[in-house]
Amino acid sequence: MKRIEYKWIALSCTTLGALFSVLSGSTLIIALPAIMKDLHAGMDVIMWTVMIYMLVLTILVPAIGRVADMIGRKKLYISGFIVFTIGSVLCGISANGIQLLLFRFIQSIGGSLLVANSTPIVADAFPKNELGKAMGINGMVISVASVIGPILGGAFINIGWRYIFFINIPIGLIGTIWAGLQLKELDVLPEKQKFDWRGTITFTLGMTSLLLGLTFGSFYGWTEIYIVLLFASAVVFTVLFLLVEMKSEQPMLDLNLFKTRILAFAFSSNLLNGIARGAITFLLVFFFQGIKGIDPVIAGILLAPFAVSMMIVAPISGWLSDRIGSRILSSLGLLISAIGLLGMVRISANTSIVELSVWMFIAGLGSGMFFSPNTSAIMGAVPVERRGIAAGVRTMMNNAGSVISIALAMVIISSSIDPKALQGLFAGTQVGSEGIAVGNFISGLRTAFAISFVISLIAAFISYLRGPEPKWGNKNIVNK
Repeated sequence: MKRIEYKWIALSCTTLGALFSVLSGSTLIIALPAIMKDLHAGMDVIMWTVMIYMLVLTILVPAIGRVADMIGRKKLYISGFIVFTIGSVLCGISANGIQLLLFRFIQSIGGSLLVANSTPIVADAFPKNELGKAMGINGMVISVASVIGPILGGAFINIGWRYIFFINIPIGLIGTIWAGLQLKELDVLPEKQKFDWRGTITFTLGMTSLLLGLTFGSFYGWTEIYIVLLFASAVVFTVLFLLVEMKSEQPMLDLNLFKTRILAFAFSSNLLNGIARGAITFLLVFFFQGIKGIDPVIAGILLAPFAVSMMIVAPISGWLSDRIGSRILSSLGLLISAIGLLGMVRISANTSIVELSVWMFIAGLGSGMFFSPNTSAIMGAVPVERRGIAAGVRTMMNNAGSVISIALAMVIISSSIDPKALQGLFAGTQVGSEGIAVGNFISGLRTAFAISFVISLIAAFISYLRGPEPKWGNKNIVNK
């Protein structure tokens, strides 16, 4: 099979994997109230079924990316399909909340294997001048999954929430077989590679401490002694990690990735975009359900304008980035997102659904314009043997930003909603503003959106500062 034909086969495999993982997450969000009631689970357990997936991806993807650069991407990608499918089966037969949480952890390992290898597989298969188009198509499919996920989730609630996980079985089997038959290792793997265990362990301990500190702190308060110890541990292990990586001949995370402007600023803008955007839908679900009194399923579906606009613009921006570069498009996308966020700063209890939909559409439009060119720039700026870790760092930055964003959002929500009302909103037993300090909640929303607006502006500026593409030698950057 010729390479020009293979690129579309590779894209079909990775697109199926993206559809697989995103669809599972977007359907799950809508079903949380039904799961909570059926399994008699507490709000903390249910919230962690969502958070655990994000945390595991943030921690594991960089290490998996490094392994993929050493042993190849195909085996790991296929393993991701298998593990995710097994995890889905186990989640579907869970008897209680703790089991669901543990099985969701297994599912997240499979998701990490898929996410870590998806972008590098596409980057290996497509020529550099078509990479933006490929990333745009991938982004479009992710947006489609985000749109149809809540609708499917609402439909599955009527026949049983367990089908949200069981629907993954045929997709997982098809994806495993298709990837196994069609994917190839296109490049010669480097010889005499060693895995950096010391770097991986210190990175895992540092990142785990940081993310747990952020999530626990947002739920239980920032002054608790164990929260302080988690943050202190994060600082210690991060310093150790940096010291280990600087001395390692074959580091888990090549710090040279951050020594060139195009990569450093592309990664940084990705992190800031995650912080700015990560909790918007999370906050709006509470607004729709708690302030507007809208049914939980309908509230989830009302978030569709975000994904619809991303679906429209992602392939277009990817195609354009192959012709005019990523700098202008990525920066402009973040500015457009900032406009949408600025509109949301005006939110009040009387704001209409139509007005919010317009601002959501604009914010999603900007995100779609940012995503494809920025990813294309990152993957096009690194050599083949570093694509796995580059993709892993990109995912880590985005997910870490989302975790920070949600942690801040939980502070806003918990400070303005009575604990019983918060439990009722999660469980779907309360629809309306009873037990909610409406004025404080709206004030918190405005503050959150204002912070997101400022962060988007900073991200746009940083994105614009990216420089020319680097030239790589055998180990280090030759010039910047």
